[in-house]
Amino acid sequence: MRAMVFGAIMAALSLAANPAQAASQGPRVGITSFEQLAQPLPLPYDPHANADRAVTEARQRAIATHKLLLIDLGGNWCPDCRILAGTIETPALKAWVEQHYELVSVDIGRFDKNGQIPARYGVTGRLEGVPSLLVVEPRSNTLINAGHTAALADARHMSPQALSDWLASWVR
Repeated sequence: MRAMVFGAIMAALSLAANPAQAASQGPRVGITSFEQLAQPLPLPYDPHANADRAVTEARQRAIATHKLLLIDLGGNWCPDCRILAGTIETPALKAWVEQHYELVSVDIGRFDKNGQIPARYGVTGRLEGVPSLLVVEPRSNTLINAGHTAALADARHMSPQALSDWLASWVR
């Protein structure tokens, strides 16, 4: 309970710091606790995938479908990454994400793989945390959430709805 209250407070403070975000709320995810997520939590990162090709193909699909590109950088070892993936798999949020984003997950290993992906968007050096999400305008290939890429790195201390609202805050 304390973690949910803390998550809600942090989400409210985040929205208060960025009034443009406050106008966008995500779909109601239908759960109030991460304990309600399907178990086991997903393992969304393929350690054998060709990240460059996966991102290029996802960007092409995003351009063709007029969606934003959402690059999820993380690792299967990361509980926050798996919680985010499980939350995105909830029916209401999954349908909404599929409507607005072309999602591609990129395995960053233990911060020692695929660093060229965030570097392409000006995120250099070691990631601040994972999951790190890059919200990209695919036509210009421009990062639109600069400075906020690691905002969900502590996903387990947010509420499922706060995760949904954060994703919604970047949609046009």
